[in-house]
Amino acid sequence: MSDVVNKLWGFCHTLRHEGIDYNDYIEQLSFLLFLKMADEKEVHLTEKYNWQAMKNLSGGDLMDHYTDTLRELAKEKGLLGEIFTQAQNRFNNPVSLKKLLNLIEEDEWTSMDVDVKGAAFEGLLEKAASEGKKGAGQYFTPRPLIQSMVRMMKPDPRGKKIFTISDPACGTGGFLVCAYEWLMYECKGALPREDVKRILESTYYGQELVARPRRLALMNLYLHGVIPKIKLGDTIYNSPGSDRFDVVLANPPFGTKGANQAPERDDFTIETSNKQLNFVQHIMSTLKTGGRAAIVLPDNVLFEDKAGEVFEILMQDCNLHTILRLPRGTFTPYAQGVKANVIFFQKGLPTEKVWIYDNRSNIEGITKKDRPLTAKHFDEFEKVYGTDPNGNSTRTDQGEVGRFRCFTVEEIKKRNYKLDVTWLKDDSIEDADSMPEPSELATEAITEMEAVVDDLREILTLLESNGE
Repeated sequence: MSDVVNKLWGFCHTLRHEGIDYNDYIEQLSFLLFLKMADEKEVHLTEKYNWQAMKNLSGGDLMDHYTDTLRELAKEKGLLGEIFTQAQNRFNNPVSLKKLLNLIEEDEWTSMDVDVKGAAFEGLLEKAASEGKKGAGQYFTPRPLIQSMVRMMKPDPRGKKIFTISDPACGTGGFLVCAYEWLMYECKGALPREDVKRILESTYYGQELVARPRRLALMNLYLHGVIPKIKLGDTIYNSPGSDRFDVVLANPPFGTKGANQAPERDDFTIETSNKQLNFVQHIMSTLKTGGRAAIVLPDNVLFEDKAGEVFEILMQDCNLHTILRLPRGTFTPYAQGVKANVIFFQKGLPTEKVWIYDNRSNIEGITKKDRPLTAKHFDEFEKVYGTDPNGNSTRTDQGEVGRFRCFTVEEIKKRNYKLDVTWLKDDSIEDADSMPEPSELATEAITEMEAVVDDLREILTLLESNGE
């Protein structure tokens, strides 16, 4: 995949001289990759507007046909029309368009053992991030982490009358795609005949704030044969509607603030402008009773001012049974210094005890090349988590020298429901050779300072609302 990304990125540089920025380029690339992959999978689009009809054209004929293709596909009913809504040809030079067609034609994309659209898009954004483009990684969660979370949650809709899976911050659809791929693996590639239509058309839901990644999510799932329901809009500040879900998998976007104000929602018990805490409240609201969730959250969200209030409510209404502390550098290269966790809970039962797995202390940090994140980083955690997706498997407290510990709700309450619980001494912090890079340390410091600023803003808002 890296060779393909380098080839595509090299062409991006050429297009920049023609006034096509990297965002436009990635979007145009996604349209063309979709047409090529649909052709490889023999997915019928239209008789006239498809890859075969376009690939042998050149010059003005190619430009006109490509423009017509985007326009005509946008008129199609259903998901296909939704994918191409407001799609426009951004190429100014037919030679450049033809060169990109030829680059794409060289490879058989559907035969690659990767999520091609996600991986290519991710690789291109990584290149953009390395050149100083802010926010390039906001739509991505590392695939090994997604796959581990999916294996723990077991989002299996087979044999159910209704079973829905949601990601309220879905980006390019990584969680939804992996959930479907897990299902196909479990059923050895053949869905039960009586469940096929329901699973493919009424199971996978999402929401995304930004149009481009949403379009990619729709494309990705369409090419898997899935017809998802993915809304475009602000998950936190808009009404969630009546949909309720059996499984929620999410990595809410990193960052301290949304619209810099608390959402006005009747279903939110705690008023806060912290984006991630509001996602936690949103997911609590939209889970069915008995439903389960796994959410990625930065460290500061577990201990900032309003965190205790949100988690107190969560632990009254849900069984917050497991927390996984992720290795340093999990989100390299997008957010190297961000330390994060995954919380697992089931709605409908109060929390009696919280199990915490420390997958960070005395573990070498993740790097892009030398120590990339792999499935092995989660092997031991998955063993001790157990086979029950709701955290009810038999577990053993490994004591003060182990990585897996159990804390009662009374112990958590004494901490004012702050969940940043640690017990292992991290020797790597004292070892100069194992210290994180200065940029990572700086990012960690900024994250912690932002949490303090958040607290001060909450206090200021409270004072203003009281007329002080």
